[in-house]
Amino acid sequence: MIIVEGYVRMQNAGDFETVRAAAEAQIASSRAEGGCIDYTYAIDVLDPQIMRVLEKWQSWEALEAHFREPHMDAWRAALADVKFLERSIRAHDISETRDV
Repeated sequence: MIIVEGYVRMQNAGDFETVRAAAEAQIASSRAEGGCIDYTYAIDVLDPQIMRVLEKWQSWEALEAHFREPHMDAWRAALADVKFLERSIRAHDISETRDV
């Protein structure tokens, strides 16, 4: 399983609201893709400038195919007006998962 996790720090705490509809469409489209196990964004409870990212994919191939999906263009276009101060998003190949 591939896990994508991280965050982006937006310049303004209210910036997410300007892309909320596009984020909802992005999440729905991504979850419908083959190979997508889960896909979500969340605003940090203690810092509303931070949007957390968590995705789960069956394989690297599924993740790479995701980046080529047409809905990614709409998501990138929606984000073009948001100013980001910081970005840290990484993908991890997970060989074992356990309940904790």
